[in-house]
Formats: sequence, C-alpha cells, structure tokens
Amino acid sequence: MGKPTGFKEFDRQAVPYRDPVERANDYLEIYTNAPVEHLRTQGARCMDCGVPFCQSDTGCPIDNLIPEWNDLVYQNRWREALDRLHKTNNFPEFTGRACPAPCEGACVLGITNPPVTIKNIENAIIDRGWAENWVQPQKPENETGRSVAIVGSGPAGLAAAQQLRRAGHAVTVYERADRIGGLCMYGIPNMKLDKETVNRRVNQLRQEGVKFVTGVHVGKQEEFEPGHMTGIMQERKVPLKFVDPQHLVNEYDALLLATGATRPFDPTAKAPGRDLEGIHFAMDFLTRNTKSLLDTNLGDKAYLSAEGLDVVVIGGGDTGADCIGTSLRHGAKSIANLEVVPQPPEHRRDNNPWPQWPQVYRVDYSHAEMIAKTGHDPRHYQTLTKEYVGSAGKLTGVKVVTIDWSKPVEGGAPFTEVAGSEKTLPADLVLLATGFLGPELSLGDMLGLKTHAPRGNWNTIAAEHGKFTTNIERVFAAGDCRRGQSLVVWAINEGRGAARAIDEYLMGYTSLAAPGLNLPQQVV
Repeated sequence: MGKPTGFKEFDRQAVPYRDPVERANDYLEIYTNAPVEHLRTQGARCMDCGVPFCQSDTGCPIDNLIPEWNDLVYQNRWREALDRLHKTNNFPEFTGRACPAPCEGACVLGITNPPVTIKNIENAIIDRGWAENWVQPQKPENETGRSVAIVGSGPAGLAAAQQLRRAGHAVTVYERADRIGGLCMYGIPNMKLDKETVNRRVNQLRQEGVKFVTGVHVGKQEEFEPGHMTGIMQERKVPLKFVDPQHLVNEYDALLLATGATRPFDPTAKAPGRDLEGIHFAMDFLTRNTKSLLDTNLGDKAYLSAEGLDVVVIGGGDTGADCIGTSLRHGAKSIANLEVVPQPPEHRRDNNPWPQWPQVYRVDYSHAEMIAKTGHDPRHYQTLTKEYVGSAGKLTGVKVVTIDWSKPVEGGAPFTEVAGSEKTLPADLVLLATGFLGPELSLGDMLGLKTHAPRGNWNTIAAEHGKFTTNIERVFAAGDCRRGQSLVVWAINEGRGAARAIDEYLMGYTSLAAPGLNLPQQVV
C-alpha cells in the first residue's frame, strides 16, 4: 500500500488542534487543516499488512476500506478516495470528528509503532469532497411504492433513511426536537462537530427525497426527564405534536425505531443531598447550551450557565470532556472531574494486548484546554461521590472519598474506601456524565415491544443484530435504543444494517450493503 517502506521512513504526525487557549474562548471547531503533503506522507505509513485489522471486529464497525483510501490519498487521487470512503460510510465527517477511532487501536503498525493517523485522513477526504463540490444528492433510479417511517434523526436514523431512500422507498423521519440530527445536533458540542456540518448532510438527504418532520413526539404525552429535548421545548413553549406509534405501524409499510438511549443513569441517586438545587444531567447541560447557541448565540440566556461557578463533573469519557470544555467556555471559577476508575497507564498493560482498544492515558481537547489555562488536569481518579452538601436548598459542595481497587470488599464492593481520605470539594454546579440506561420505554410499551435487560434496570429493545426485527410485525429497531449507548460509528453500522433488513423485508431481496454484520453483538 502506498510507499512500501513508508511506515519505516515516516513518524506519526497527527494534525494538531487549534491553540488550546485561543479555542477555549469560542465555539468554533477545534480542528485545523493540514497541508496535502502532510496527509500524503501519513497515508504512506499504511502498511501492506496482509490482514488489515483496522477493518476487523476490533477495528472499524462499518468496514471502512481504510487501506484503500490511505493509498489513494498517498497517490493524490482524492476523488477516488472519497468514492471509496462513501462505499461504507454515509457520514464520514461525523465519524472523522466524533469517533474515538477504534480503527487506529487495531492498526497493525500499532503493534510496534504509533498507528496510522486514520481519523485525520478520513476527515481530510470528506472535507475536501465538500469543498470541491463532489458530494452531491443521489436520487433513486426507481420508486418502489413502499413507505418507511423512522423515529429518531440521530446517526442511526439518518443512515437508514439515506440507504432506504436510495433503494427507492418513500422515507419519512420523525424527530421530537426542533432540529434534525439527534445526538449529532444536540449531544455533541459545536466545537467538536459544527452544526452546519450536520445541516449540509440533512439538506443532502432532503434533496434525495427524505421527508423530515420535527416537533413530533411519537409516544405518550407525559412528563419527561431533564435533558430530553421534549421537556426543553415545552419549557420554551415550542408546540409539540404527539403521535401514537400504532398510527405509524398502520400508515407505513415498515417502522424503524432509532430513538437512541436517553434515560440517564445516576449512580448518586440515593446519595444524601441529591435533591439540592444545582445538580443536573450532562445531556441537559449540553443540549441547552447548543440550542441557545444556535438560536441566539447564547443571547437568550436559556441555558445552564457555569459562569463564575465551582463545577464538578462526575464521570469521564467524551461526555464528561464536553462538559469540561463547555464549562470552561462559560467562564467557570473552577472545574473538577471525578472518575471512580484508576488513572490509565501511559502504555498498554499485558492484559490489554493489540488489537484490543488500548486502555491508556489520554488528554482530550478540553483537558488540554484546562491544562493550558490553569496549569492542571481537572481529573481526579479513584474518587467516589459520597454526599452532596448545601445550604438553604442549594448545592455548595460534594463530599468525596478516595477508593482502592486493589482491596475489594469480600462479598461487597470491588474496592475499599481509603480511611481518612474524605474531603469536600466546592461545587455550585454538578454535571452527571454517568451514562444511560437505554431508551425511554413508553413507546415500546404502547406497541407491546419486548425488551432486553442485560443487567438491572438497563433495558433495550429486543432485536437481533443483522435482522433488527422486533416481536411486532413490520417494526424494526436500530442504534442505541437496540444496542445500548455506543459510538457514532456503531449507530451508522446499525442504521445501514437495518436499512438492508427493511429493504429485504419489503422487496424480498436487497442490494444494499451489509456493514459489519459479522461483528459480535455488544452487551450493554
């Protein structure tokens, strides 16, 4: 592939982000553009490895043709590289920005050297495709006369909509928020994924013939948990329409549920002081900020502001990092990020071998911004929240304790609290970035859908990966509502796979691609 000795001659050089101090003052995307020669050199590092594990079951879930488009970039054949990229990925600008790149973790070169900068190259290909006007609507050659309703406009719903429309079906997507995009619109901050990047894809789907209906909640008219766009829209007095899902089953030839996993998980639900004012779910915080940013450039103040506050983010991962970055941009007084797990090592442990995802210490964009502006990393590892403290009903602090994972309690917790380590961190605002329990269940209850409960109160819609069929005729499920919370790239996998299953159900055959259907089922 490319230059046979490139991986020996060239070091990994990732495309840098913008200066951390500068970017922490705005909501513009954090990325920079690399010179073509830089990208060609990095593409030349892709090895003729025989078995490209970047496309394996530990690599890319949508079977991206990574060695092929790395080679084409090295040869300066960008238009062909875009065509190969689009063979497997409907939205490479989403994955190129928001995916953690399991492909790089499985890169064969990564056994002995830093892996190929696959994510950078992917992002560069699609950005050039848009800049050169190569990305155009693809309307179906023939209409089938069949119709499909999709509930949810996140990456799974959008991927399914595009595939089904290109197969010739009439597709209508229902979204309860006021904008299309789901997680990509309101769950990921603008500095990581600019919303015009989402809108241009939505416009492409419109031009291809996909119909979008916003402000419609398919399900019960009821109270919603904080952080749901439905509740936020109701607070803003945006009129909502409510549709019985059975109506969609009767009206369309097939119904795909791609509603995401939006029930938040709160490990501190029983902690003393949990009812104090100032404790919010992370997605509530992020959603309100993005909506206000898009509506009025934050001028309406209709968001949870961290300005001048002591902020504690409980939970790490991408969502925790996004809460840190957003709070920093608000002008928070201080930010602490609590993680119960130990700090990861600099290099892989023996029990985390290639090609598994490397569980190593990383500095995300917002961590780098905090370090640049304050001189310290905001993360506190092996830290357990014990109690919320406050005054006059308002939060003033979080009582925490250090835990020791090397000393589990027999018959109890897998850790021991370290004696004398208790302390109280100042906190006016706590953001819970602690994951999700699965989809809201009212829609499934109305249809009589069976659910899958991997453990405790974690529930997903029961449907087999590859088939995506539920126990109700003509009703399919895909994405996080079926799989549990996962990556954008897995949502695209599920949307494409569900589209194939629906097309075959409607027509008796299908020519749509089947990405990653050989990959193992994930249990939440």
